[in-house]
Amino acid sequence: MQGGTVFNFVTDGIESALEQARRAAGDKDVRIGGGANVVNQYLAAGLVDELELHVVSMILGGGARLFEKLGDARPRLELLRAVATPGVTHLTYRVVNQAS
Repeated sequence: MQGGTVFNFVTDGIESALEQARRAAGDKDVRIGGGANVVNQYLAAGLVDELELHVVSMILGGGARLFEKLGDARPRLELLRAVATPGVTHLTYRVVNQAS
């Protein structure tokens, strides 16, 4: 792929996927991309240090809720950064406590 991007598909669980990504990244950060389902899985497992949300002012009327499946295990978040731009607000949170 142009730019040297490599995609690896992992089928043996999120912990294995994250461990493989960490090994491949060495001393660099690892980012997990995905929607509410992916975020919920990693948050529930206590595997998230920071959470970046990009909020667009658009009414969709449906879809998965970000923290819905976590119930009482929802993490406490500390806002680190908020950057407003035309059409989108970028929010970065530190996960203060995790489910596991």
